[in-house]
Amino acid sequence: MKKVAILQSNYIPWKGYFDMINMVDEFILYDDMQYTRRDWRNRNKIKTFGGIKWLTIPVDVKGKFYQKINETMVMDHKWAEDHWKSIHMNYARAPHFKELAPWLEDLYRQAGEMDHLSQINHLFLTQICDFLGIQTKITWSSDYVLADGKTERLVELVKSAGGSYYLSGPAAKDYIVDECFEQGGVQLEYMNYDGYPEYPQLHGDFCHEVSILDLLFQEGHDAPKFMKSFQPNP
Repeated sequence: MKKVAILQSNYIPWKGYFDMINMVDEFILYDDMQYTRRDWRNRNKIKTFGGIKWLTIPVDVKGKFYQKINETMVMDHKWAEDHWKSIHMNYARAPHFKELAPWLEDLYRQAGEMDHLSQINHLFLTQICDFLGIQTKITWSSDYVLADGKTERLVELVKSAGGSYYLSGPAAKDYIVDECFEQGGVQLEYMNYDGYPEYPQLHGDFCHEVSILDLLFQEGHDAPKFMKSFQPNP
């Protein structure tokens, strides 16, 4: 049984996003959907001396109300340098920062030369998957012919990818029509993000909802020990 998940790309997302990738055989980036402002597509959170902070990639949205994620362009390429400086300032004392800094700084150098948000997100996603040992195939929804209808499109994407099982994010319960999956012969399951263990963090109270960079800097190659998909029967 081939398992498939479909999500819009996020900017260096939290550990739960990478758990979803690791729990399926193919992960489809849903980037030919409409770009949504003030969402996770172009920003994420880190812990800082002053509390939780958003790192945001500046993108061109003026007058482009219906542009797709994969059409969204970066406005100012200086963002990469600024983000790296912020990360360096706030995580330099983390146990594995020195080990990972050259690798991550080079990724930011590459990302700073890219024009499209989807390209940037894809770069970080695939490279962090490699670091974690996640071997899931990552593709684009644009690689497939899309059907009409919100749920119908998801069902056909799974089937086009040769899948018979769909792992969905829990927020999709608000709009997914479960019967469409049943009629299409696709098993539907919703991701459960409960029960994540805590690990030592810098800068105050523990927070799960930060970029996976926080976990990597704190635990290095032991990061999978604090992720659900690497444990027996996740």
